[in-house]
Amino acid sequence: MKPVYITSEIGRLKRVLVHTPGKELLAVTPRTRAAYLYDDIIDLSVARREHSVLTSVLASFAEVIEFVDLLEGMLDQSDARDSVIREATDFVSSPELTDRLMGMSSADLARILVEGEVSESGPVSRALNRGGYRLPPAPNLFFTRDIGMVVNDNIVVGSMRHEARWTEEFLIKSLFNFHPDLDNSGIIYDGSAEKRYDYTIEGGDLHPLRSDVVLIGLSDRSSPAAIDLLCDLFFERGNVTDVIIVVMPEKKEAIHLDMIFTQVDKDRCVVSPPHFVGSERLPILHRRKGSDSVGTMTDIFAAFAEVGMPLEPVLCGGLDRSIQEREQWASGCNLFTIRPGLALAYARNEVTLRAFEEAGFRLVDCLQFLKGEAEIADNEQAILTFVGSELVRGGGGPRCMTMPIQRDEI
Repeated sequence: MKPVYITSEIGRLKRVLVHTPGKELLAVTPRTRAAYLYDDIIDLSVARREHSVLTSVLASFAEVIEFVDLLEGMLDQSDARDSVIREATDFVSSPELTDRLMGMSSADLARILVEGEVSESGPVSRALNRGGYRLPPAPNLFFTRDIGMVVNDNIVVGSMRHEARWTEEFLIKSLFNFHPDLDNSGIIYDGSAEKRYDYTIEGGDLHPLRSDVVLIGLSDRSSPAAIDLLCDLFFERGNVTDVIIVVMPEKKEAIHLDMIFTQVDKDRCVVSPPHFVGSERLPILHRRKGSDSVGTMTDIFAAFAEVGMPLEPVLCGGLDRSIQEREQWASGCNLFTIRPGLALAYARNEVTLRAFEEAGFRLVDCLQFLKGEAEIADNEQAILTFVGSELVRGGGGPRCMTMPIQRDEI
């Protein structure tokens, strides 16, 4: 199997890219949080402990690759180092900074590219106790899903909506271009080089469902122009024949499609009911290879049936609207599927988890699993639950924090 290959959301996981939250999160303060896309301030030490449970469970099933480790290894290559430093200093005209970065060890350079570098304070900055960053930090990097997308053997580098995440674009592009462990067929869309207005695409909105079917959310973060372009690229260069598009609401609680939808088994998905069931359901479009027009579907389940993959929903938050809204906000729809019928979820969304139980899934506490106190049969339907009280403050769940690199075909 190719080292970078994804044909679905649920195929048995083989390799996954993560980033353990680090000191870059200390850049997020009450004054800067909005610019860094945060609603709240995260306790770093608690977030790291929670994230370690996530990665430990993943390591029980697949190879877990840390972003900074991969970056450090890549920076040992002179051509990769030159390229990364050139992009990092593109907006900072300073021969001194460039020379200093070139002279750093790969470990120090990887760290500074993620954590950023604070500017030396001048008299005004010192008087006001207000500094800035010479190189920007990447406090959203632990949401690795958004910046790099694999569809079959095609690579899409995210074109991020907000400036706070632009550093992540060229870092993931460099890894796909230079690191031998991520050998691939090539980048078909390079978001780091995209300068056109309103051409944005983020991984939370892109769901490869089958080798020939892709689901995309048209959200505040992913634009119509970029989606049209991706459709053309997928149709021309890959096996994709059908793209289903969910026209998302312009609401903060649903910034990406994976905040309201995730597939967890061959015939099961978890959804936010107001968005997909009943009179408020979102518009669904269907674009097919060879057609210049876009069809409209009555609902997302009709669209799935149209492409021969009917899915039954598990309702996030159950039947009560207030609970639906609370648990959707807390990433109750944002699960990461390890293999068909086995997924990771936050433990806090209790009503959603009960809905999974009613659908035949067993709930397994991650700590009990890691201690060997609970086992999961190979074909058993189960949801592994872990505490994410701080991680959820960042605005995402297990799917957001994982970039699958390789899965088995279904």
